[in-house]
Amino acid sequence: MVQPIPDDYPRVSPTLSVDGAAEAIDFYVNVLGMTERMRIDMGGKIGHSELALGDSLIMVADEFPEMGFVGPKSLGGTPVHMTVYVEDVDAIFAAALEAGASELRSVEDQFYGDRSGQFEDPWGHAWNVMTHVEDVDPEELARRSEAAMAEMGEGS
Repeated sequence: MVQPIPDDYPRVSPTLSVDGAAEAIDFYVNVLGMTERMRIDMGGKIGHSELALGDSLIMVADEFPEMGFVGPKSLGGTPVHMTVYVEDVDAIFAAALEAGASELRSVEDQFYGDRSGQFEDPWGHAWNVMTHVEDVDPEELARRSEAAMAEMGEGS
């Protein structure tokens, strides 16, 4: 019997539209350590691909404007940020910049126990990369969150 949800697929999988999917796939494989599971060529464009990272899956395809499938650069930016936990955020961040990404927020320790930074890949997608460096109990997290909000208020 056919399964309504195929084995080896998470319930939610984002699909990234890019102008230059083959190059983007190489970037995600080389920088973030993703594994390419499949690729469907459609007349010189990538109509669909699947990239795995741990138990996560993203799909990547070239833009198809005639179907309303366009990437962030065609739209003038993205409201979506992908978040990826990695073993060594500093190394991944440096590799992303070396491979053509642009820094959006430098890597630094965060009050909630992660060390993180944010970059925009060459196709306009925003990525938060993080390494968990500290377990913070709920009471301490609440205190730190309040202090961070107060500090942000002072800076505006």
